[in-house]
Amino acid sequence: MDGNLTQINGPLVRAELTEACIGEQVRIGKLNLMGEVIGREGNIALIQVYEDTESLILGEKVEALGHPLSVELGPGLLGQIFDGVQRPLLDLVQISGDYIPRGVNIPALNHDKKWLFEASQNLEMDSIVSGGMSLGTVKETELVTHQILIPPNCSGTLIWLAESGSYTLNDPVARIKNEQDTEELLYLSHRWPVRTPRPFNRRADAIAPLITGQRIFDTFFPLLKGGKAAIPGPFGAGKTMIQQQIARWSDADIVIYVGCGERGNELVDVLESFPQLIDPRSKRSLMERTILVANTSNMPVVAREASIYVGVTMAEYYRDQGLDVVMVADSTSRWAEALREVAGRLGQMPVEEGYPAYLASRLAAFYERSGRVHILGHEKNNSDPSGKDPARNDQGSVTLIGAVSPPGGDFSEPVTGHTKEIVQTFWALSKELADARHYPSVSWTESFSEYVSVTADWWLENVHPDWLQLRTEALSLLSQAQELMRIVNLVGPEALSSEQRWVLEAADLIKEGVLQQSALDEVDSYASPEKQFLLLQMMLIIYHQGESLITLGMSVQALKELPLLITAKRCKSTYSSEQTENLKQFIIQIKSDFQKYRLEYTQEFL
Repeated sequence: MDGNLTQINGPLVRAELTEACIGEQVRIGKLNLMGEVIGREGNIALIQVYEDTESLILGEKVEALGHPLSVELGPGLLGQIFDGVQRPLLDLVQISGDYIPRGVNIPALNHDKKWLFEASQNLEMDSIVSGGMSLGTVKETELVTHQILIPPNCSGTLIWLAESGSYTLNDPVARIKNEQDTEELLYLSHRWPVRTPRPFNRRADAIAPLITGQRIFDTFFPLLKGGKAAIPGPFGAGKTMIQQQIARWSDADIVIYVGCGERGNELVDVLESFPQLIDPRSKRSLMERTILVANTSNMPVVAREASIYVGVTMAEYYRDQGLDVVMVADSTSRWAEALREVAGRLGQMPVEEGYPAYLASRLAAFYERSGRVHILGHEKNNSDPSGKDPARNDQGSVTLIGAVSPPGGDFSEPVTGHTKEIVQTFWALSKELADARHYPSVSWTESFSEYVSVTADWWLENVHPDWLQLRTEALSLLSQAQELMRIVNLVGPEALSSEQRWVLEAADLIKEGVLQQSALDEVDSYASPEKQFLLLQMMLIIYHQGESLITLGMSVQALKELPLLITAKRCKSTYSSEQTENLKQFIIQIKSDFQKYRLEYTQEFL
């Protein structure tokens, strides 16, 4: 079905297409630009174009392709760098050089490469199969075994399954007869529309925290696997470094990083640094379990809007294989700005700061694609008497972490405000902390997590039952110290009692010895949950021991000059996560030293 261009307004064009559906993809003009129908006015289709529309001419042909914006899902995704509409950038560079011409469209995956397919032993001929069931596996990388899934919208009777062997993405590996008695071939890959969430059996309760190795997150403001979090912060607060740390150290199976409308130099840093990172667990390249989606601020605005959906659809695909996936979107503010620009060109009524009225619902719909779920197809297995497919987990998760870039660090602006109401973990970055070189610059007063009670059960079973108590006490000390600093700024430190001044010192111990964590420190870049607990426990032991000495008459100044305080602050970089026994011995030594001080002061008093 063809039509002609009738109006061009930047990335928004109008064409006479009588039967094109909303959401359908189109090809435009002699340059073969890709676009998507986003509205209709009678016989006129409103189309957003994913590429620059310069030099388009009225009357040029527009062809409706009969399908929505979709991504190709199959082996070969991992290790790739895509643009906002899933074009492989490394392949495009080989074809056209550093500057990609318009209208170049190549497959997302390599259709010539052969993959070693291991057919499933749990499927019988003439058995009923349905979407989500696994036809077999492919070793995609050394770290990930890829399940070849029946597409979610496909079901029928299995009449042929290929033998184990080497196949390309163009080679069929199964044939089914559907309910219409029509035979259908299945391949190693399939396509899925990005704006349609992939279905699952049912939601499951998130029960395990996402361990990032960063103390401010894991210990103070935890995020569950399958949860949703936001990282709002002004320019220079360290969002990109935090996201790289999460991508590198989190205990997820798959990491997807979406650079959505960020500055080109920042994305270049990401694209250059990620391939050089080593997975700390396997000691192999991190890219073997990572996908990068790059869409810089000078790329077409509507491709920026699409990139978020491309990333989350790939995340859901690996979730359906029974894996835990983390997707980082940097940043949702640029995505929202793309919505605002398109809405403005459509003439839609602007509301808060020019954003369209549906901003909140679009944000909510995106974050709701996170979650821990019981995957499709796992419960149906004719050969296995347990009813489960032993080749994969019966649950998978997508954890969404969206960076927000509020202008001037104003957290009351619409994108940050709506996001704060949607997410359950809020890691607010502070410009003041960043200026003071306190990294990660996460504010302990503005951040929150609604997963603390669930996380407490995990810490109770896996690390120590006192985690929740210590966390609560530490946050209380930090809050008290903030209030006391206001008094100091008004009337000076002389207005404080010795106990209050010791609270300030204890808060500094926690800030320097626990909350600060350098991404460049080889020893402390990652901290295991046990190391995190021991460091926090040590600081609170020092606080309580110091309190008892103050009651005996020891001055705060004398306490501050104790050598063990300086040593305690350095413990984070002295003891690695594998040296927790040494850290425990140091804590015992601290208790012993304080006991000596107590005896000295007691004898002096007597």
